[in-house]
Amino acid sequence: MTEKIICKSVDNLDKVAIKLLNTYPDKRIFAFYGKMGSGKTTFIKSLCKISGVTDIVNSPTFSIINEYKTDGGDSIFHFDFYRIKKQEEVLDIGYEDYFFSGSYCFIEWPGKVENLLPENTVRIIIEEGSKKNERVFIF
Repeated sequence: MTEKIICKSVDNLDKVAIKLLNTYPDKRIFAFYGKMGSGKTTFIKSLCKISGVTDIVNSPTFSIINEYKTDGGDSIFHFDFYRIKKQEEVLDIGYEDYFFSGSYCFIEWPGKVENLLPENTVRIIIEEGSKKNERVFIF
């Protein structure tokens, strides 16, 4: 099943986030593909907001992983593998503990660890649209 959504402004990202989570209610691993500046982190902020995260959501570019708590006490894990040079770095952080925890895992730059992603990973492509600030989401 492939779905394509055109989001005309950042003000509509929450609606796209709700649509994504409602389309895959039993999935927990989401991998985000897109060029630098395509809006991966901004979209993950929307996903976290609608999931009840009150923490500040930032890209974990240097720390590789951030953990956020929802207002219900659940954990959400946000990965950024942009700076990964070797897969051993991902093995060293114990990625399996996160990926198989049952918690949401939102992954930026997943192409660097493609063979480590669980089979049931939902893949989302974010592309720039034809107009300024427009984004196309394919999942």
